[in-house]
Amino acid sequence: MPDDAVPRDAEGRDDIVRDAAEEASAFSHPAVDPDSTVAYGDHPDQVIDFYAPRGPETAVPAPVVVVLHGGAWRAPFDRRHVTPFADFLARRGFAVANVEYRRGSAIPAQGGTGPVAGRWPDTFDDVAAALDALPGLVREALPQADPRRVVVTGHSAGGHLALWASARHLLPADAPWFLDRPAPLRGVVALAPVADLGVAEKLDVCSGAAVQLLGGGAKFAERRAYADPALLLPTGIATTLVQGRGDIVVPQAVAESYADAAAKAGEVVGLTLLEGVGHFPLIDPAADACAVVAEEIAQLAW
Repeated sequence: MPDDAVPRDAEGRDDIVRDAAEEASAFSHPAVDPDSTVAYGDHPDQVIDFYAPRGPETAVPAPVVVVLHGGAWRAPFDRRHVTPFADFLARRGFAVANVEYRRGSAIPAQGGTGPVAGRWPDTFDDVAAALDALPGLVREALPQADPRRVVVTGHSAGGHLALWASARHLLPADAPWFLDRPAPLRGVVALAPVADLGVAEKLDVCSGAAVQLLGGGAKFAERRAYADPALLLPTGIATTLVQGRGDIVVPQAVAESYADAAAKAGEVVGLTLLEGVGHFPLIDPAADACAVVAEEIAQLAW
């Protein structure tokens, strides 16, 4: 298609139009109901949807892929929008645990009337609790899965949480989520992650979501040591970032900053950059990028 035939927005840019089309495609798939849903706490959002492995190449026991959804840690976006992605992985032989967690609602003190990103400390409480409960829940809900082989993946805000979950042994010792040893994970595959909260704050990613996540501007600097994956390195856990070069939601610079911080800490982090790809194809079963994600997961899981 010639350049003059590419749809553009009113300012002559095609990236906004492309991003909207990619988002529409990712959200066009019908939600896929899980095989079972299990609670890991008392709050309605403290649940995990389990998808049993299926497909012609399913191996038993299958590795477990934990999915942490994105949506800027904000309440309107829940795990339902990644159920087609969870099903995509299950059809490739993985056992899948799609985790819900508490997200932000309207808190005027943090600015505005719209949904605030995250709930401090509830969002972090939930991710830690879900991962801690996971082995026992997998044994009960998915007997065909191997809870000793776990890979965590997350998209956007969920990518941040996936990286954070792998770094809990590096948290300050007074953190309620601190682990005295690395989490028993095969690896992390973070998809367009908000991997460096400092850079995300400077770039105003998702309209100030990184600052809101930590409770507002007055708390941001104080709480980064407890929440920013870029400050919690090296993890010693195999980690790969998958990032679209055309991402205008969470720009490539955020992932690159995390990878640079890892290198300075003496750790090699994989960074797979996809040409002509924006933010949403990474979780869109209809997109080639989603197959790339599945392959990155497989390299760590098997």
